[in-house]
Amino acid sequence: MRPHSAGTTEARPYPTELIAGHDPRHPLDAVFVNAPLRDYDARPRVNDYTLPVLGMAYIATYAARAGFNVGVLDAEAHGLGIRRTADVINAARPRWAGFNLLAPTYEVSARIAAALDPSVLVMAGGHHAKAMPDRVLADPRFARTHALVIGEGETRVAALLADADRRAELPGVMWRDRSLGTTAAGVSHGAARGRWLAPDIDALPQVDRAFLPQDPYRAADGRIEANIVGSRGCPYDCGFCGAAVSANPDVGIRTRSPRGILSELDALHASHGVTAFRFVDDLFLGAARVIRPAMEAFTAERVGERYVWDATGRINVLARADDALLDTLAANGLREVALGIESGSDRVLAEMDKRITAEMTTGVVRRLLQRGIDVKGYFILGYPGERRDDLAATVGHVHRLWELADHLPGHFRASVFEFRPYPGSPVWDRLVRAGHDPDRMLAYADVDLTHQGADEAMRGRDEFNFSVGIQFAETPVTELRAHLAALTREQHARSHGTGGRAA
Repeated sequence: MRPHSAGTTEARPYPTELIAGHDPRHPLDAVFVNAPLRDYDARPRVNDYTLPVLGMAYIATYAARAGFNVGVLDAEAHGLGIRRTADVINAARPRWAGFNLLAPTYEVSARIAAALDPSVLVMAGGHHAKAMPDRVLADPRFARTHALVIGEGETRVAALLADADRRAELPGVMWRDRSLGTTAAGVSHGAARGRWLAPDIDALPQVDRAFLPQDPYRAADGRIEANIVGSRGCPYDCGFCGAAVSANPDVGIRTRSPRGILSELDALHASHGVTAFRFVDDLFLGAARVIRPAMEAFTAERVGERYVWDATGRINVLARADDALLDTLAANGLREVALGIESGSDRVLAEMDKRITAEMTTGVVRRLLQRGIDVKGYFILGYPGERRDDLAATVGHVHRLWELADHLPGHFRASVFEFRPYPGSPVWDRLVRAGHDPDRMLAYADVDLTHQGADEAMRGRDEFNFSVGIQFAETPVTELRAHLAALTREQHARSHGTGGRAA
């Protein structure tokens, strides 16, 4: 089918207020669905904000530029349950419904897909689709999946919206032949394959924020903030990560030009009054070849006088940075760096292939805090093979970093997680080889640490508390959760001025 033209279709009543970015006057070509993290019909959502679905917004923006009427239904942001999400999609009557399949929300997505009207074509993608395509296509709840899109989807999704039968000529698109009971895949060769699978991210249009119901948003400090992507792909191989380079050999590492990034910052400021930005990709402060040209451009444009920004950083890269570069980051408005510290045990860090040590982490955190740059540290409890003394080292490491921050200009905050295995990650294969049942490792369940929202310290963590309930380390899961809860409550107290400096 071709894109719908304006002014040809009578308006139809359906819940337009929940589907972001589309034109309600015309039929919908596609609704891209961000499934809720759990069924909120069973237990209401208690956290107030979730990260925007920038990947879906990129796909929707690209499709809209190609002339299609598309929208994003962020069921997590709206706190919708499974039945309500399916009802909204069915009432909207799109030609296609698209799902981003992630391991923790796969079951929820499958139940929504099974409840859709048979006339709706289903497409799906995401990390889980890439890691387990045959399993997804064999799932009877995804029986009407017309296209499983492996990898970055902008160009191929637009091609499918133009002509659903084009799937046979599109690389990295799979489907199930129900009559034969076999899996089929599109084919393509040569240079065209790269164009389909790894688009030039500088050539992609800037994200249309109309597709994001919670971005930009007003933060607690009164600033208008927005999330932004500066790169795609990751060159590192952390054992727990589905984006690890060994699991994604087909993904080229691509960075946006500093000029393109600055253009988006200024456009968001002009259109929405944004003065604070968060780079959510893995690479913006993860490689010197990215950091230095970006900072040259930021300095030339005097970004630090106009904006503040946060980014994810790599500890080993920042450890090699000289003082001049760190001073430049601070002068250019860097407000907070998120670091994957993960453990206070060098033995566990080596198992994770993090290429860092606890001492290296302390040095990097100190140098950032000295310059007034805040640090958010991520930690994992219960990594496979972690011993009790390793766990104690991690808990002690968190406390030492808090104490370090008490005497320096910057703030440190800790975000602690229970280990959960992701298909496609390096550690997943090791666990399967060690005899762990994949079905059990896929049985994600949410863990209510909030007591139905009564525990204010846990409210902000509601979307992150997932577990498969398997003991992978020496410490039992219930004991791990006690440590997680204790660290989270202490961080909440410090952040709110009741147990230390606000972070």
